[in-house]
Amino acid sequence: MRVHAPALARIRAAAHRIDAATPSGRDRSVDALRAFAILGVVLGHWLVTALVAGARTGSHATLHTASPLHFMPWLTPVSWVFQTLAVFFLVGGHVATRSHAAAQARGTTYRRWLHARLSRLFKPAAAVLALWTTAAVALLLTGADPDTVRTLVKLALSPMWFLLVFAALTAATPLLTRLNPLWPLAVVLHVDLLRFGLGAPGWLGWLNLPAGWLVPFTLGAAWTRGELDRRRAGWLLLTGGAAATAALVAWAGYPASMVGVPGEAVSNLDPPTLAVVTFGLAQCGLALLLRDRLAHAMSRPWAWAAVALVNLSAMTIFLWHQTALMATTATGLLAGRLPGLHTLPDGLGWVAARLAWLPVFALALAVCWAAFRGFEHGPRRPVNRPSRVVRVHRGERRAAQRRPHGV
Repeated sequence: MRVHAPALARIRAAAHRIDAATPSGRDRSVDALRAFAILGVVLGHWLVTALVAGARTGSHATLHTASPLHFMPWLTPVSWVFQTLAVFFLVGGHVATRSHAAAQARGTTYRRWLHARLSRLFKPAAAVLALWTTAAVALLLTGADPDTVRTLVKLALSPMWFLLVFAALTAATPLLTRLNPLWPLAVVLHVDLLRFGLGAPGWLGWLNLPAGWLVPFTLGAAWTRGELDRRRAGWLLLTGGAAATAALVAWAGYPASMVGVPGEAVSNLDPPTLAVVTFGLAQCGLALLLRDRLAHAMSRPWAWAAVALVNLSAMTIFLWHQTALMATTATGLLAGRLPGLHTLPDGLGWVAARLAWLPVFALALAVCWAAFRGFEHGPRRPVNRPSRVVRVHRGERRAAQRRPHGV
């Protein structure tokens, strides 16, 4: 205990510095919701994505994807807990509309505002693309199975679709600040009616990719306008969204899983369906109802420091978590087929083994974070300067003091 006491004291002091540097008027619940949404997606992927080792091709083992939800459908509620993208888009819409209004009040041009918003999205993405382009070429040149390489690259780059949609909606923020969420919801409803009810071609479903995530994004804009402040709005979204989702699953034939399951004819997420959008409404309602409790929890310096650090590296964590999973899987192959890592996810033994692997995935992600976090928020500063977390929150406090009331 005495050995770790100085380190714990430094961590505690850093947490208190971050807490003290945060603007008093900052809504910490917003940052907490964003952090939980990102970590939910990460844990969800780590729990339901299996890379099963097959026969070897030359010196390389083949890998293919499988899902425990296919072999154990009773695990479907896991997808309800960890598929949290709607909450991320809710927070994204809220923060984007609020920051755009503040930028206008300061006289900042749209171009400068958009560049600041998007640079932290695309710089980390460029690093992921560069690494996996190099890795894919190297694997193919050394005789790796093309299907295995395709599987790995697809998993590594799968977060990019989210990035592109989120960037497009952010760029359109000035046009979306007053858009009623019912309009994109109507688009999703009619697209699904055409696809599943009238036999329209499957490609039509991709119209739901922007429309489906526009629903929570515009809910975030409504939050900024103060239209969701009453708890009644949260309860309406939660109960209405949950009831609609249950009805769609029970009577309209939609899958119960809120993530894609390999081998299933329909995915609720790829592209988004009406069921995943109504489920997202329920999630957004729950998020709004939990704001007060989260704000209270974030008054604790330790909790707030953890949330602040996750938010500062949100894109790095999101974009590299699949790479951490695959790096662990590839390294583990050196020791043979390991339970929960390379075996078929078809029983409780796999579930127990996969839970045991989660800390290893987290360690691999920490290595990725240390190596690539500079792409998100610049190179590390000298140690005698204030930390980025402290400087960011000091800057936000100064901006809040200059900002017009209510923005």
